[in-house]
Amino acid sequence: MTGPDRAAVVAGLGSWVPPTVVTNDDLARQLDTSDEWISSRTGIRRRHVVDPGGSTGDLAVEAGRRALKSAGEERADVVVVATSTPDRPCPATAPEVADRLGLGGVGAFDIAAVCTGFVYGLGAAAGFVQAGFARSVLVIGADTFSTILNPADRTTRAIFGDGAGAVYLRAGAATEPGALKGLHLGSDGGQSDLIQVAAGGSRQRSTGRPAATEATYFTMEGRPVFAEAVRHMAASVTTTADAAGWAVEDIDKVVLHQANARILAAVAERIDLPPERFPSNIERVGNTVAASIPLALADASADGELLPGQRVVLGGFGGGLTWGSVALVWPDIPAV
Repeated sequence: MTGPDRAAVVAGLGSWVPPTVVTNDDLARQLDTSDEWISSRTGIRRRHVVDPGGSTGDLAVEAGRRALKSAGEERADVVVVATSTPDRPCPATAPEVADRLGLGGVGAFDIAAVCTGFVYGLGAAAGFVQAGFARSVLVIGADTFSTILNPADRTTRAIFGDGAGAVYLRAGAATEPGALKGLHLGSDGGQSDLIQVAAGGSRQRSTGRPAATEATYFTMEGRPVFAEAVRHMAASVTTTADAAGWAVEDIDKVVLHQANARILAAVAERIDLPPERFPSNIERVGNTVAASIPLALADASADGELLPGQRVVLGGFGGGLTWGSVALVWPDIPAV
């Protein structure tokens, strides 16, 4: 099948979080914070973190393996890993992930769009499939933000957790359940400083001066990020629904990047949809960055909240700034 009738179809779903759990009470024993302070502001009560020596690639491999199992497949033509915490600055993490999955010499590359990375990865995969360059693509969102947080920063340490989620996409018909449609992507590099790790890149290294310790950690300007996230995710969901030929009120589920419970509520209010249409697992895993959307999909599917035949929009917002969304009718696939 070629041409406009060919589409990338979601055929498998896998997820993985590391076993070590850090609760709000655990953080309160280390920092000036409390369970009430964290949960009332973010909706988060616990998060998972990698053990010493663990990496983003480790999580990506397990999520990818589970997505392949969910799809009943052993091969993929391309592997895309969306991450902002690669195992090393160079090379990309995806080729090693593909090798560890036993996929041989397939094409593999990373995408760095922070919390929107998974949506960008879906867009890249859809392009490969629709153009006929690939018959199947494994898209993995994985991050270990615990490795780049300031140990003394009670705000960021309360928000972020580690994890990975993956989908297996195959070539199929644009009319079948699981087919991606209505993709929308955007960015605003003029506000790149709102979400960043200042040191470690060419701009800082080219100075020839060692980086200040604080500059090696992740930082985020909370208030403007909140406002931008609500504005752009709401607009993107609306744009994508329209491109898919749906009225906003016809969307059954909106699975957004799990940044903050208040952001999810604000987006629901802005597009005038009831909050129960917004599945959320942020209480259990926190903000897992590029892993956030596929982890939320997997949990909603396992909980029976996400059902085959439902009209679903996936949406993200992250550093860059970046944002984006995509629509699909949810297929009948197992979450592994």
